Amino acid sequence: MTRAYRIARVFVFAFAYTLIAISSSLSADQTAPELPQLFDELQQATGDAEARRIEAEIWHLWLEPPDTDAEKLMAQITRAMSASDLAVALERCNALVESHPNYAEAWNKRATVNYMMGNNAASVADIRETVALEPRHFGAIAGLGLIFLRERNMQAALDAFEQVLEISPASGSATSSVERLRQELGREI
Repeated sequence: MTRAYRIARVFVFAFAYTLIAISSSLSADQTAPELPQLFDELQQATGDAEARRIEAEIWHLWLEPPDTDAEKLMAQITRAMSASDLAVALERCNALVESHPNYAEAWNKRATVNYMMGNNAASVADIRETVALEPRHFGAIAGLGLIFLRERNMQAALDAFEQVLEISPASGSATSSVERLRQELGREI
């Protein structure tokens, strides 16, 4: 097992666990008036624990469904993901994206399901839509980094995790990812 493979595996499990844990307890409104202040606070966070707390508040706002139909679909997606029924999760994600194309988290949720299914190109396309709606979406950008890791494109993965650090400078997971990837790339030169 190569070092890059071990790194990618750790990132995949951590990312998937985080997304499932967050989505199971919360529900995205990228226009919430509280977001600018929270992103300012995230820029000023002095440690990983503080950054994680602020990120959780941001996720809470992002995951707020725009209406009851979106809320029902998100619940169905979360249940299907928790049951590892990715085909149903993808079907429900498609319905959510179609009915709520301006809901960033609809795209991000589908990106996650596509990632879990190994559909890298589809996941990247959904991440691009997520980031078009919410350019500060550190979760989607980190997901992009994971896709690049899976594809063994270490430089692109590094670039993605560095973007996460531009949004959340105190993020311990992004800092760790950047450090590991810089070491990996340094050995390849």
